[in-house]
Amino acid sequence: MSATTPQAQIPAPVDAPHPPTGVQLTPLDAVFRQDPYPVLERLRNVERVHRDEPLSRWFVTGFDEVREILRNKDLSSNMHTANPDSYTGRMRMNAQSGGMAATFNSILFQDDPQHRRLRAMVSRPFSPKAVEDLRPRIRANVVELLDTLTEARFDLVAAFAGPLPVIVIAEMLGIEPHKRATFKAWSEDITAGFFNPLRLAEQTARGASAQRALSEYLNQTLAARRQHPGTDLISDMITADEGETPLTDAEILGQTNLLLVAGNVTTSDLIANSMKALLSHPEQLAALRADPDLIGNTVEEALRYDSPVTQANRIIPADTAFRGCPMHRGESISVSLAGANRDPRANPKPDTFNIHRRDIRHQSFGGGKHLCLGAWLARVEAQEAILGLLRRFPKLSLQEQTFEYRPVPSFRGLKQLWVSRG
Repeated sequence: MSATTPQAQIPAPVDAPHPPTGVQLTPLDAVFRQDPYPVLERLRNVERVHRDEPLSRWFVTGFDEVREILRNKDLSSNMHTANPDSYTGRMRMNAQSGGMAATFNSILFQDDPQHRRLRAMVSRPFSPKAVEDLRPRIRANVVELLDTLTEARFDLVAAFAGPLPVIVIAEMLGIEPHKRATFKAWSEDITAGFFNPLRLAEQTARGASAQRALSEYLNQTLAARRQHPGTDLISDMITADEGETPLTDAEILGQTNLLLVAGNVTTSDLIANSMKALLSHPEQLAALRADPDLIGNTVEEALRYDSPVTQANRIIPADTAFRGCPMHRGESISVSLAGANRDPRANPKPDTFNIHRRDIRHQSFGGGKHLCLGAWLARVEAQEAILGLLRRFPKLSLQEQTFEYRPVPSFRGLKQLWVSRG
């Protein structure tokens, strides 16, 4: 980022309506929550780099601009470096006051060298090879869950997309099966509380209560694993060294908290969003049924078309300029992953869902050094979930044509998705 970077803004005509800003760029706004893409297109066509004064941040929607910011190693992810009144600063203050600061110790909110150290210590189980070794067990999880779907109509979110990622990550962490439903509820409440700088008092209370309960359980689990290590991921983190200083209890709890909270919620949303896209486009569904080898490309297109994570945040470490926009130390940048994925400069006909699309370009897993650690796991879970559903239910169809989404900033997930087995 420098002052010599070309200007990204396109001056609006004098009589043009004001571009969307503030809450209009969050799912707290009903229009944006239902369908954010026309709103993001309006803004991208006028200001690819937008100063969002109501929420005290820069908001970026262009693919090239988003990618450049995500790859910029100088930008910070440490929320403690943000101005208190900025978008990210408000998230930090709300998380601290609401008792949800445990996630600060995760790699999501760390800069190098600490980020590099933590990532090296916990990344091995999430490598493509390690996840591919897990694929047979994930496939078995899918089959076991499908066996429970005996009703003619069912909510795919509650009965399938929601439970599956919890089962997978709980098995990896060595969590007891009877705690899975509780973990899912904790995850939903913490995500809704932590990532919303404008959250309501009720969300704060629910998120804080869930975080206390989760932290208490994880502390007990960690103490037990130190006494009796197993073959699970928590035990691996206790014994990990990779030539580095061993992980502290707070760091292990931070990574575990992140995996249980953000990881399973986003994968649930990926599965549900993918199935909604397929069932809403019968010709694409038929193509996948005819050629299951398209599943890899299908998941990539679903990630691009309706990403479960809609934005990422960075903090400016020193005064600079980006695409002609002066930016100051401590200010927040929100990059719209959803906006970037639908940028026609990156993907022709971006509003078309096409599982045959070539050269799919999306930022749904972020980018740069903070590329999502669980990206491959999410892909494999979604692939196995979708293929499992289609094999088990050859006549699966949507039961409703109206959809309600959760009002959680940075995420896009359905509350329900009612389907019929046919």
